[in-house]
Amino acid sequence: MAGQEALGDGLSDQGHHAEARGEAFVTHILTLTRRAVLAAAAGLAFALAAPAPSFAAAKIQHLISPGGIEAWFVQDSTVPLIAMEYAFTGGATQDPAGKAGVANMVASTIDEGSGDLDSKAFHERLDRRAIELSFSATRDYFRGSLRMLKDNKDEAFELLRMALTSAHLDEPDVERIRSQIMSNLRRDTTNPSALAGKKFMELAFGDHPYARQASGTLESVPAITTADMRDYIRRVLAKETLKVAVVGDVDPATLGKLLDQTFGGLPAKAELTPVPDVIAAKPPQRAFVPLDVPQTVITFGGPGLARHDPKFMAAYVVNHVLGGGGLSSRLYHEVREKRGLAYSVYEALVWMDHSALFIGNTGTRADRAGDTVEALTREVKRIADEGPTQQELDEAKSYLKGSQMLQLDTSSKLAGAMLQYQLDKLPIDYIEKRNAIVDAVTLEDTKEMAKRLWGQGLLTVIVGRAPQAAAQPAGAPAAAPATKTE
Repeated sequence: MAGQEALGDGLSDQGHHAEARGEAFVTHILTLTRRAVLAAAAGLAFALAAPAPSFAAAKIQHLISPGGIEAWFVQDSTVPLIAMEYAFTGGATQDPAGKAGVANMVASTIDEGSGDLDSKAFHERLDRRAIELSFSATRDYFRGSLRMLKDNKDEAFELLRMALTSAHLDEPDVERIRSQIMSNLRRDTTNPSALAGKKFMELAFGDHPYARQASGTLESVPAITTADMRDYIRRVLAKETLKVAVVGDVDPATLGKLLDQTFGGLPAKAELTPVPDVIAAKPPQRAFVPLDVPQTVITFGGPGLARHDPKFMAAYVVNHVLGGGGLSSRLYHEVREKRGLAYSVYEALVWMDHSALFIGNTGTRADRAGDTVEALTREVKRIADEGPTQQELDEAKSYLKGSQMLQLDTSSKLAGAMLQYQLDKLPIDYIEKRNAIVDAVTLEDTKEMAKRLWGQGLLTVIVGRAPQAAAQPAGAPAAAPATKTE
């Protein structure tokens, strides 16, 4: 499993459907609130729209609209559906100092009324036409998604244009969304996975913007004003950094006009605060966050590999062997099957624009947390010292090549992948070349990469009951919440 950031503030795989979901994976892993307008009618319409086409032979076009908006585009008339994914550079890293959560607030309120439509009327228009419209903010990007039936494309793109260019941000709507976000943040204070994700990012990135909670904090969110949100929109939503991917039943000329109508009115240039590159903290380090819950959550990781690194694919393949291969991974075998310490365990490569990580997560019984950490550490050291076997390498490569097209079997998945490849600065024919790149990885490459990734050990965050309290019932008195770092 791998991903271009989606590290949000909780720890579970949300995935944007690319082969590697980098930022999209971290922002769900560590979670930015993604608000999607999903009508029951839309779900039914799309579910009934015939079997999903195979995009194995899809030819991606580089489309430039008359107004200069660029997009990667696959024209497909198998089903009367259009899916678009797009992103602007500048996500939560563009939040003002002391006001973490502005990007998330914008993503959560930008569709709450725009133009001559209030929030209720705007969502009724979406529901009536079975249009799916959503926004999200990762650490590096402000992202959007749009799906519609072909016959509703004009209205769908117009509603998106209105949201991007004339969002109301009316006080009742802003306060309602703020209340929802605050409720989620309060819930996170007793959520071991959320606490582990938050602490891990702080441990990894210190005072860098990546260490901030992308969804904000209980202190920062109340301080966010409508002026902060409008300033964010003005600075970030600009054509200069826009990347677009479209798949569906529309011809290039029509799509070009729609893109111009939708994005053409945005500012030409963004006004972004520079974000420095950063290397995650050097392992081994360990932090403990006391929380009186029966199950202990363990988040572990360390510095990763940039997507543009020439050896990235070797890292991707060997990572599949260690923890990304689900039931076939070494970590699953050692932690779950062999020792019965946890129900599940996973580990992934993730990367952002200015850094990269490997990160994993598991949960175990409080009195077995020590055994679990020891098993994780031992298995990571073993692959760092020895690398994978030839059989493991062959099986990983076979799986990764065979599964690629299964991950791109719908319009939305393919659009998500095409957007991610643009953000990762990969060539437009990457899908065609990708299996050959996997094939070229050698056993020596993976051994070298295993040592490079995991040779220093782990950054480990443990959230749960103190060792001396692990044998007590969950309601027994526990130490006051505090954080200890070794």
